Amino acid sequence: MVISLGQKALEMALMLSAPVLIATFLVGLVISILQSATQIQEMTLSYIPKIIAAYLTVLILGAWMLGKLLDYTKELIINIPSWLR
Repeated sequence: MVISLGQKALEMALMLSAPVLIATFLVGLVISILQSATQIQEMTLSYIPKIIAAYLTVLILGAWMLGKLLDYTKELIINIPSWLR
């Protein structure tokens, strides 16, 4: 039971963090390609676009992420009595 709870918690964490991580990864990749093409080697240049991409991803997918988290929490709370047996 404990392993199952841990596995579901990790799956939920991965599912909720994946869109933000993928968006920031893709923006970072594009910025890196542009930096190498233009030979601008400024390390801080990619931070602002990554922050904006993460913000927009949460803004667009925030309702879905919150819905998933609420469903998971409801499932946990509903199953508490069955764990106490």
